Amino acid sequence: MAKLKTNKSAAKRMWSTASGKFKRSRAAKGHLLTHKTQKRKRHLRKAALVDKTEVAKIRRMLPYG
Repeated sequence: MAKLKTNKSAAKRMWSTASGKFKRSRAAKGHLLTHKTQKRKRHLRKAALVDKTEVAKIRRMLPYG
């Protein structure tokens, strides 16, 4: 069987945990930060888990992740 290709754009945005779940960084932290509260920006620093409805798609994109 041929080797599978990793989707490189997905690999740069998501990574797998030891338990097999996927983590991602949060959106809305790139620009327009002056009007966002400090609390909101602080919470955006934390990584989040990928939703269970998306996990099958992510597994196809990251077969060795």
